[in-house]
Amino acid sequence: MPYLYAGVLAVIVLTLLTVSLSRLSKTKTKADYLVAGRSLPAFVLVFTLLSSWIGSGSLLGGAENAYKHGMAALWQGAGGWAGLLLIYFIAPRARKFAQFTIPDLLEARYSQTARVLGVIAILFTYTAITSYQLIGGGDILHLVFPNTISADLGKYLIAGFVIVFTAIAGMASVAYMDVFIGILATVTLCVALPFSLHDAGGWGAIHNVLPATHFQILGDFTFARAMELFLPTGLLMLGNQSMYQKFFSAKSQKAASQAVVGWLIGTVILETIIVALAVVASARFPTGEVHDRPREIIAYTALHGLPPFLGALLMGAVFAKIISTANNYLFSPATNLVNDVFIRYMAPDASNKRILLISRLMVVFLGIWALYQALNTTSVLQKSLYAYTIYSAALTPVILAAFYWKRANAPGAVAAIAAGTIVTVFWDTDIVKHHLTPNLAQRDAIFPALIAALLCLFVVSLVTKPPTKAQLEPLGEA
Repeated sequence: MPYLYAGVLAVIVLTLLTVSLSRLSKTKTKADYLVAGRSLPAFVLVFTLLSSWIGSGSLLGGAENAYKHGMAALWQGAGGWAGLLLIYFIAPRARKFAQFTIPDLLEARYSQTARVLGVIAILFTYTAITSYQLIGGGDILHLVFPNTISADLGKYLIAGFVIVFTAIAGMASVAYMDVFIGILATVTLCVALPFSLHDAGGWGAIHNVLPATHFQILGDFTFARAMELFLPTGLLMLGNQSMYQKFFSAKSQKAASQAVVGWLIGTVILETIIVALAVVASARFPTGEVHDRPREIIAYTALHGLPPFLGALLMGAVFAKIISTANNYLFSPATNLVNDVFIRYMAPDASNKRILLISRLMVVFLGIWALYQALNTTSVLQKSLYAYTIYSAALTPVILAAFYWKRANAPGAVAAIAAGTIVTVFWDTDIVKHHLTPNLAQRDAIFPALIAALLCLFVVSLVTKPPTKAQLEPLGEA
């Protein structure tokens, strides 16, 4: 049986490598590497957006939440759905701007300082997100090869895969790999749920085994806790650089808008299935190893709760999804270091060949940093909320203000990015916790960080000079 699972994983790795190598000869310029030559059609965009969003945060963190708390775990996914509804209106404007990174936007609309602070916030966020993809991939390799590969060794192996795949051909390889991955994951997850539910005896049997709160809207969450899941996810979605970079890669504004519709439908379906599958599995596997490591519940179900061939395909789909998300979130900050630091400040006249070399070196460097974080992380759910909160508080407000509030200016943006990042990074330190009430000390950082950022953005912008016409023109606001 392990040979079947190992074979599926091997086929997936070889397929991803083949796709990456097939795009290598077409990657000759900065635009080819960073934004796929601005040539991606809506069909490819749908799957690359879907694959980059649904990774370990959903398959491990969201599933862990569902295993413990039931269907109320959908509050985490629902934040993303709400964000997607708003993104439909942002996507054409983002494609019209047509640069390479979010810091490009921050400098054009605000200032160089905003650009630099944006790069710092993105590096914190995206390497953290990449790190728990490596954890998820390591868990899968350990489950399939328990006597050969430890969870930590699995992290090293996954890091190697991700670094190689990402470095080869940039955005083009990432996007076209995601088409294969998205189709595989969508089909296998949709088929796996009814099989698992049937083996559990149907929803009636599940209801009899699990607490009633597992099927209530808030479950055993307070409303504040539900919002701590909802807001970081929604705000990350609204400001997500990986998403904007995909829009910059679109062949047209129309393709960007069409992709959002498909992305929303796919995200609602897949995240609901993931949560439902984890809830069913919590009734089927209430004890044992998975009870102590509930983030593994989807992969555990694939290994122990489905017919062998379907289980192997589901394991492969989860593995591929994790690889895809890691590719996306490793590639994006590497783009920042190249475009927003190296080209902007160190070598503005660098040749395409030199830019491609530096881009690949940055992928390696950031991959090693993400691996270091993965080796020192215990909870994927907490790590994901930490990463989401940094971005949600520090960058999303100023990104949305860039598109929709003409009065937002450079001093306000700089103050907001700094406040959101600092509050999030230091909120969980012993120095800060010591000065908080016990109730506040248990809260996640999203509310204090977001409030601090919004206050800085609005107050500082209103008491300082408004932006110039030149700052408003790039986004069509002048």
